[in-house]
Amino acid sequence: FAAQRHVLTYMEDAVSQLLENREDISQYGIARFFTEYFNSVRQGTHILFREFSFVQATPHNRASFLRTFWRCFRTVGKNGGKYLLTAQEYHCLLQLLCPDFPMELTQKAARIVLMDNAMDCLMSFSDFLFAFQIQFYYSEFLESVSAIYQDLLAGKNPNTVIVPTSSSGQHRQRQPQNDCSPLDGVEASLFYQCLESLCDRSKYSCPPSALVKEMLSSAQRLTFYGFLMALAKDQGINRALGALPDKGDLFLDPAMDQELEKLVAQVSGLSMAGPTSSSRDTANLPIRNSPKINAPWKPLHHRRKMDAESEGSNEETDSSEN
Repeated sequence: FAAQRHVLTYMEDAVSQLLENREDISQYGIARFFTEYFNSVRQGTHILFREFSFVQATPHNRASFLRTFWRCFRTVGKNGGKYLLTAQEYHCLLQLLCPDFPMELTQKAARIVLMDNAMDCLMSFSDFLFAFQIQFYYSEFLESVSAIYQDLLAGKNPNTVIVPTSSSGQHRQRQPQNDCSPLDGVEASLFYQCLESLCDRSKYSCPPSALVKEMLSSAQRLTFYGFLMALAKDQGINRALGALPDKGDLFLDPAMDQELEKLVAQVSGLSMAGPTSSSRDTANLPIRNSPKINAPWKPLHHRRKMDAESEGSNEETDSSEN
């Protein structure tokens, strides 16, 4: 269970954060730190502003990042898809959540939508999001699928196909294949046989083989990008992954909308009060506790960034507090 849930990964990360922030954490206790850390893991907010190596470290991290990206930027796709962005612009949005997010993954997701190398073409938010979900969550699986596809497309005709997996020595018998045009793709049934073997043996995340079989059942031949586009559009695979809602509900998030309405109401109330509010009204405002004690735990590099930005103003702040 611990290995399946990647408990060791989170324990190591928590201890690392604890050691590097021990001076700050000592002010409110180790027990509280671990409670807040694992609450953030459960809620999926632990990946915010973290390095890419951590964001992609576990399936839960990947799903959390996908869900966070959707919730933060779903307004881009509202108004009937009015706002269309390029791959570079979507990459900038990704870097707001993960500063070192690699451009290569963004480009691969864009190619699923565009089917070519025209990286300057515009894409709708929903098209990019579902393509990005497949490319990001199943990245290792897709690398192996690409290798299988290229072998089949080249018409390689050994008696066995070595299926790329996490362990060596796995072979599958297949019949010889005739040469074919890249535009025609490969035979769907033979392609699925290789994918089924890959899904059974790979230690990485793979889409459910039953859903893949159903998706390919009506196809005679298919291309690699045609297969990726079919994965991105398949709502059964989307539900199995569990990170994003169905396409019809993509721009609905009642919980987030309620929070935004509360925030807008608070800002509007403060604006209406203005700078001339009486001292009696000010006295009725809730007392704010010390942020050092009650502020939620932040990722390490985010904390360091805040500390660096405030170095030049420490003296002025201290004197103003006195």
